[in-house]
Order: sequence, then C-alpha cells, then structure tokens
Amino acid sequence: MGGFGTWDLVTRFPDRFAAAVPICGGADPAAAPALAKLPVWAFHGAKDPAVKPARSRGMVEALKRAGSTAVKYTEYPDVAHNSWVPAFAEPGLFPWLFAQQQANRRREPPG
Repeated sequence: MGGFGTWDLVTRFPDRFAAAVPICGGADPAAAPALAKLPVWAFHGAKDPAVKPARSRGMVEALKRAGSTAVKYTEYPDVAHNSWVPAFAEPGLFPWLFAQQQANRRREPPG
C-alpha cells in the first residue's frame, strides 16, 4: 500500500514535502488541487493486476487539470505490480528527487 500511502500523506500535508514519488498507487482526484505545486513523479506497471494503472493515470491527469506543471508519469508496459523495481533503477529518479526544493513548505520561525 506504499503508493496509496504516499498519495495520502502528501495530500494531508503537502507543505511538508519537497516532492513525492508514488509507485503503483492512487488517490481521490479531488485532492489534486492541494498538490498542484508539489513536484510528483508517479510510476506504475501497465500490467498491474493489484492496482489498476488507471489509478495513477487519474491522479496525474487531475494534477495537470489543477495546474501542476511539475508532474511526471512513467508507466512500464511489461511490468505488473512490482513497478518499484524499474522505478528505483530509473537513472534520473534520485537526481530529480534530490534537486527538489520545499518551495511550498510552511516556514517555521527561527528559534
């Protein structure tokens, strides 16, 4: 349930994260406006029998409709539910993730 947990956590606390990488998950598309400024790179296997790829596709489309310009989606055509294997092997994933800033994070006062 990691992909669902990722979506759930960032929709509840979007100001606490610099980015999100949900893998084979989904969420309520109505929550997308809360994430419009958060960089997201979602991954899914096209042959996933446990979590239909439409769940990720729906969130990505909802983010785009909400005005997100920082959403990426990678769907692996010959992968089932274990899409975390190719996702974590994606050459650009960690450089992309570590390049993100918490621009939308609530700033705490010093001290």
